[in-house]
Amino acid sequence: MTEKPVSARCPVCGYHVAVPFFFGGAQPLATLGWPSSEAEARGMEKLPLDFVQCPSCTHVYNRSFSYGSVPYQENPNLMFNNGRFWKNHLAEIKRILSQVLTSDPTVIEVGCGEGHFIHDLAESIPKGRFIGFDPNARNKADQSIEFYPRLFKPFEDIATFAPDVLIVRHVLEHVTELAGLLEPLAWSASQQGKPCYLFAEVPCIDRIFETGRLSDFYYEHVSHFTSGSFQTLLQRMGEVKTIGHGYGDEVIYGLVRLDIPETMKSVASQASAFCRSAGISLETISRQLSDLHLSGLSVAIWGGTGKSAAFMHHFGVDAGRFPLVVDSDPAKAGTYVPGTGQKIEFRDVLKEKPVDVIIIPCHWRLRDIIAEMKSEGIAAGKVLIEQDGHLLEPG
Repeated sequence: MTEKPVSARCPVCGYHVAVPFFFGGAQPLATLGWPSSEAEARGMEKLPLDFVQCPSCTHVYNRSFSYGSVPYQENPNLMFNNGRFWKNHLAEIKRILSQVLTSDPTVIEVGCGEGHFIHDLAESIPKGRFIGFDPNARNKADQSIEFYPRLFKPFEDIATFAPDVLIVRHVLEHVTELAGLLEPLAWSASQQGKPCYLFAEVPCIDRIFETGRLSDFYYEHVSHFTSGSFQTLLQRMGEVKTIGHGYGDEVIYGLVRLDIPETMKSVASQASAFCRSAGISLETISRQLSDLHLSGLSVAIWGGTGKSAAFMHHFGVDAGRFPLVVDSDPAKAGTYVPGTGQKIEFRDVLKEKPVDVIIIPCHWRLRDIIAEMKSEGIAAGKVLIEQDGHLLEPG
């Protein structure tokens, strides 16, 4: 029998329906609380373990998690494992990374913790530049690593350091907005003009379905990756080169050449072009309106709310220079234009007091307004609309 689905947004694929997976009640922090006494330990705040699973990509996550409840910047997330099998696993990761590391690479580890892994990597490539980001990376004496005691900022830091490889190990399980971290990585890396690879590693919960164990679930791990959800995530980041399991299938890792689809690049180019032209339009039409006011011609704006109000805001159509605003809707007569303050008149005022120029900001109503002017006997020397970055007469 399927549990009743709930509304929750999957941090991997964005699907908005989830199925209850495990409710562990309220428990204190398991790894980052660091109580210094028995009394403090017993009095720790209890936080909800409310895990659900995404039926689309199979990801498991705590829908009631709050990032602010975890003191990441006060207590580091120490991961101790000095065992032989773990060392063998790390050696395998270094072997995989060696496939894309040059003799003089720039490598960034996001969430480097104490920096053990990136330090070992730096020792094997003396000419490289190795950089670690972690809110707890303070007062490091390791001269081979550049440490930055803060969160990584993809758009800024990739542009600044131009990395060849980004490493994110045992971090993503703590992240509430996975797309918010990884999509900017892919986007920024794609703008570099050179290949940039992401190596990511997380715990894998595939084995819990075999063992039924519950000890994997605690508050600090908001995200629990299945093989399916991890692959779904990496495929959004670019060309997946490698996906594999390690350490007795307890972890899953992947190597991706970061990139974004050509369709997204095309949209970005179009948006940038529009942004540039919009800036020019603001200047051009504002100047035209100023010239129109200085010419001494009488002007009416047809429409006092919605798109017409937006037009007035964009181009500085103030009540002092352009006091006359009319509308086809008699219900709006006597009200005022939001923000600019002109009193809205019913369109019939133009029968008694014709104007030289009527500006119609709302394109989609243009034909109806022109037809209305003809049927009501409202004339003007000129009608202008916003078109191609200018005020023009309709063609």
